[in-house]
Amino acid sequence: MAGSSIGERFVLTSFGESHGRCVGAVVDGCPAGLELDEKDIQKMLDLRKPGQSIVTTQRKEGDKVEILSGVFRGYTTGAPIAMIIWNQDQNSRDYENLKTKPRPGHSDYPAWIKYKGFNDYRGGGRFSGRLTATFVMAGAIAKKLLSETLGIDTYSYTSQVGKIKMTGQATSKMKKTIYSNEVRCPDQKIAAKMRAVILAAKRSGDSVGGIIESITTNIPIGLGEPIFGSLESDLSRALYSIPAVKGVEFGSGFYGSTTNGSVNNDAYTVKNGKIITKTNNAGGILGGLSNGMPIVLRVAFKPASSIAKKQNTVDITTKKPTSLIVAGRHDPCVVPRAPPVVDSLVSLVLADHAIRSGFIPPVLE
Repeated sequence: MAGSSIGERFVLTSFGESHGRCVGAVVDGCPAGLELDEKDIQKMLDLRKPGQSIVTTQRKEGDKVEILSGVFRGYTTGAPIAMIIWNQDQNSRDYENLKTKPRPGHSDYPAWIKYKGFNDYRGGGRFSGRLTATFVMAGAIAKKLLSETLGIDTYSYTSQVGKIKMTGQATSKMKKTIYSNEVRCPDQKIAAKMRAVILAAKRSGDSVGGIIESITTNIPIGLGEPIFGSLESDLSRALYSIPAVKGVEFGSGFYGSTTNGSVNNDAYTVKNGKIITKTNNAGGILGGLSNGMPIVLRVAFKPASSIAKKQNTVDITTKKPTSLIVAGRHDPCVVPRAPPVVDSLVSLVLADHAIRSGFIPPVLE
């Protein structure tokens, strides 16, 4: 399958399938001299792994990362960094019924057509959310690289589940509470309501969607390569690689289209000798370039397609109408596991652009 790599100078290549022997990532272009240990990567993987609460899938995976190359004596060497996670708790029998009965809302049917039935359909194969673990492996490296070289910090959190949503943005102080609850929302009262919505969907055999908001601070001015390599373009491309993502917006986003320019424009001012904007409706990006303000974006996730309710479909071999109930262990809402994935992809894109723009050298000292 083509399309398994992203980036120009900091490149991730993802491999593996949901029910294959392993999933893995190769990172090429990471500067030499970055202190790196498996623990640095494991910390982020633990935030994403399944089976941690009743609001997510009960598939039990340790997601223990192994670094195979590119790190020597505790530092990156400049060579490709290869990493794997062994799959341990897959139950492929649950997917035999889906071999000829595509799930509504899933990639089963177009994948079967494109690859003429040769694709691995177990657990969604290459189209599974399981592959987001490979994003996190690489993203953990990118996140540490950005933090240690430029002081860039990215934090993402659940801002909405179904119709329950936060008011306002999470502050840097609130980010410490993101992982203090099962839904990854920094507002504890709203988090309890979100949890109730997810569990209600789970009890009825259904699923629910939601929104992740991401904020990145300490961004240098000028990251991005207009026109087709703009920061918004590359971030959007990366974020749309997450299964179930159906929308990405920056700053005031779609709401901004309902206002006037006199309201939506971000007026410039000076604070402590530094030029900033009074508001941040642009979300930290103008003309595809970072403007020094925090990058603010939101990612919309549709409800998961694998649900226990009876759904109508078609048998692709007989072309006759039929129905199915999806067995197995699935997320009633994928959003609670998404913050570290969004963090990772944002970090991957920013690291790539920081290297391309000369903000990060090929060898760290």
